[in-house]
Amino acid sequence: MLDDAPTPHVLGDEIIIIENLYKTFGNVRAVYDFSMTVRRGEVVVIVGPSGSGKSTVLRCINHLETPSQGDIYIDGVHLEDKKTDINAVRAEVGMVFQQFNLFGHLSVLDNITLAQRLIRKRSRAEAERIGMEQLERVGIPEKARAFPRQLSGGQQQRVAIARSLAMNPKIMLFDEPTSALDPEMIKEVLDVMLDLARGGMTMVVVTHEMGFARSAADRVVFMDQGCVVETAAPKTLFNNPQHERTKLFLSKIISH
Repeated sequence: MLDDAPTPHVLGDEIIIIENLYKTFGNVRAVYDFSMTVRRGEVVVIVGPSGSGKSTVLRCINHLETPSQGDIYIDGVHLEDKKTDINAVRAEVGMVFQQFNLFGHLSVLDNITLAQRLIRKRSRAEAERIGMEQLERVGIPEKARAFPRQLSGGQQQRVAIARSLAMNPKIMLFDEPTSALDPEMIKEVLDVMLDLARGGMTMVVVTHEMGFARSAADRVVFMDQGCVVETAAPKTLFNNPQHERTKLFLSKIISH
């Protein structure tokens, strides 16, 4: 171990380290003593009932919410250190939300190139080349000149994923990315996410899609009332949960 290392765990293969995270909103306790690590290339899926704090954890990772207490490290950078440039960290962390958050007055390709040009300082030509590569990756290169209103919900979400990927993030966060979609559009988005997972992208995914969790996750974290109840490999958690609260949750959402 290095004598002058700021924290020993930064030296390992963990790209996300969360230690004793608390987040309150007024008198509401959203996250309580939450700890988790994510290794490079790992896919961690967070499940749990609505209001269990899943999305708040994601928003704290990206510092869209400031933790009330606790420590978060992204690729060795301590987010709670006042000297940390949060915007620089965010540039390395892509986030896909429930809503697509596309600019309606911009074409699909312009939506994907905007942040590249502003933040990565890429030329228009380079940004468009990368944008087209990512549209190919998510399966809709023919929509480059279309506007968001001309796309289905599933296509809009795939554009949002392509926009994040175009920034070459080290980590992708997904906050219930299929919850606003019609059932027939869910598979096309999950297929893109599954392809990313198989390609080695580090991902933290909040979802109610248990089929995706079974197929893509290295580990599943079950949360309730702001706390981690149980963490296990998908096969173990779904087939042999150890906690009664996990069993009750799974019994309500998985048909046997």
